[in-house]
Amino acid sequence: MRLRRALAGVGAMTSAILGLSVVLVTPASAHGSMGDPISRIYRCFSEGPENPKSAACKAAVRAGEAWPIYDWDEVNQPNANGRSREIIPDGKLCSAGRDKYKGIDLPRADWPATNLPAGGTAFTFKYKITASHPGTFELYITKQGWDPTQPLKWSDLEPTPFYKQLNPPTSGGSYQLRSTIPAGHTGRHLIYSIWQRHKPDSGEAFYSCSDVILGS
Repeated sequence: MRLRRALAGVGAMTSAILGLSVVLVTPASAHGSMGDPISRIYRCFSEGPENPKSAACKAAVRAGEAWPIYDWDEVNQPNANGRSREIIPDGKLCSAGRDKYKGIDLPRADWPATNLPAGGTAFTFKYKITASHPGTFELYITKQGWDPTQPLKWSDLEPTPFYKQLNPPTSGGSYQLRSTIPAGHTGRHLIYSIWQRHKPDSGEAFYSCSDVILGS
């Protein structure tokens, strides 16, 4: 009887430990990033965090190590509540102000860029999702003449989003953000996305930086 009780106790303890392990290794925040035009962090993840191909991704890994790149869908602020400009300092927009992702804040002109149509053309931006949540998407573009070799500041972005929508449609594992690329923008730019969830669901927000070349 004592032996059976002891074995039962060991079994219960083992189950509890295994259950705790599952909880610990399950990502608390895994939700998404811009897939087209591909974001910096998703690009580096696609290249392979341990041995990326592009010079910019190699530099990002040197600056912040490889392990943060695996969390490409978790560049977030858990309690943003619509206060992104207040809580994310200049120079740290791409990392959402988190030191963990500091590698993708590196100011350089050789980040791999996606070719997009010229300004004034309609385009469907695709935001890749690993977990879907109600929320509002905003897309911003850098001002004409933006210098990619300088740290990205809020003032480098156009003051109003060129796209803003609550709960856009999804297809093929991505939110479909149909919009017109702002006219008067050509050459190298950066598309900055904010995905703001709303309370009572959550005040969390997600961010991404996508390097693009317009009109090429």
